[in-house]
Amino acid sequence: MQQVLQERKMEVGATEGEAEKCFSSIPFWKKALSYFYPMRVECTSSSYNPKLEIYLKQGRYQLCTPNAVYSYGDLYDNFTRTFDAIELDVLDVRKVLVLGFGLGSVTTILEKIFEKDYDYTAVEIDQKIIDLANKYVLPDIASNISVICDDALDFVRNCAERFDMIAVDLFIDDRVPAVFEQQEFLRSIGNLLNKDGVLVYNRLSFNKKDLAETREFYRDQFSVVFPDCTYLDVDGNWMLLNRKDIVKG
Repeated sequence: MQQVLQERKMEVGATEGEAEKCFSSIPFWKKALSYFYPMRVECTSSSYNPKLEIYLKQGRYQLCTPNAVYSYGDLYDNFTRTFDAIELDVLDVRKVLVLGFGLGSVTTILEKIFEKDYDYTAVEIDQKIIDLANKYVLPDIASNISVICDDALDFVRNCAERFDMIAVDLFIDDRVPAVFEQQEFLRSIGNLLNKDGVLVYNRLSFNKKDLAETREFYRDQFSVVFPDCTYLDVDGNWMLLNRKDIVKG
């Protein structure tokens, strides 16, 4: 199933001018109005997600399912707040793996807000979401990025590369598939990290059920594989980290 779909933004059949046109085709007045109320620009579906909606909200594209927000540009606050809380500037990060790409919020945040020039490998199982990312977001990402259509479990089992940072954002609607909660998967991720590499694992804590499940996962699975771990509570999400020493004092 693995297929490299994009090596940088221009190698998907579009010329630079065509890609720029794709991104800039939304009239200014629509972008301006999106700061007052969200504007739905597309609704579609896939075998993994029966309903996918793209909104233009506060000048950013937002990808939603019925119960979750998959991406929201640089306003995907759980990752923004996490990257702000860790010592990015002292970490030796060059290669980043994103498991669960969505519309590329992790890449957008690191590039646009934190001005990091990293090389990205992004894995997304849903071809429809990749198509949406290519249509709405990828033309505006300057970083080197390879987007791969694959199951994250298969990818980490077979990947021979090593990464300085891995961001895990694996949801189907508002649920993390059980296979990504197993120690086997976590160990496979750990094996892909370079020495002193950083793992950021996104978990929901929106309600009591979410919080209880996340606490159990953190205690019984995550902390067993990564005994030096910690987490950041970012209001509705716990962001699990494999290293507590990278959190700012």
